[in-house]
Amino acid sequence: MRTIMVINAKGGVGKSTLATSIAGYFASNWDAVTSLADYDPQASSLDWLARRPPERDKIHGVDAHKHGLTHLDRHTDFLIIDAPARAHGSELTQFIRHAETIIVPVLPSPIDINAAAKFITELLDVGKVERKEVKVAVVANRVRENLLIYDELEKFLDTLKVPVIARLRDTQNYIRAYSRGLGVHELPEYLSWPDQEQWEPLVKWMESKRSQP
Repeated sequence: MRTIMVINAKGGVGKSTLATSIAGYFASNWDAVTSLADYDPQASSLDWLARRPPERDKIHGVDAHKHGLTHLDRHTDFLIIDAPARAHGSELTQFIRHAETIIVPVLPSPIDINAAAKFITELLDVGKVERKEVKVAVVANRVRENLLIYDELEKFLDTLKVPVIARLRDTQNYIRAYSRGLGVHELPEYLSWPDQEQWEPLVKWMESKRSQP
C-alpha cells in the first residue's frame, strides 16, 4: 500500500485542498483502490468526498479522527492521509508511523514560512524520518506570480535536503473542484490546464522512487 500524508502543524494552509486533489488524481489516473483518511476534526476531506459525483472514480473515505485507520478498506492501493493541525511531539510521531511520503504545504506569508521552518525541523527529528524511512517534500501553496518570498525558505530547506517540489498558484479552480467533489485534475481541461502543468513535478515525484523510502 502506497501511503502519502499531507501535514503541517499550522492550520489553514490548504492541507485538505491538497489531499483531496491528490486522492482525485490517483483515483482517476490509476486502476487502483484509493482511500482518503481524514484525521482533521473539521472533516473537510470527508465533506469533499460527500460531494463527489457517483459516476466519478470511487474514493473510500475513512473517518480517521473517530476511528483511526481501523475502517480502512483492506484492498487499498493508495492511501492519502489528511493530517490535523497542531500535531507535535508524541502525537506527531504517532501520525508519522503511518506515512512513507510526507507533503508539507506552505503559504506565502512570513508567519506561515517561519512556522513551516520550525515544523519541518521538528519533523526531521522524528525517528522514522531521521532514519530515512519517510521522504519529505514541501509544496508552496496559493502562490501569486513573481512572488519571491519563498526564496529564503528554499535556501533553508536546501541545507536540510528537503525539496520544494511544486509551486501551486492561487486560483478559484481549487474552490470549484472542492465544491464539486473533484480534484483539480478532474476539472475540464480548458479550465485546469495551467494547474495541471504546475502539478506535473509533484505528480512525477509522487509516482517516482524518489518519494519512497
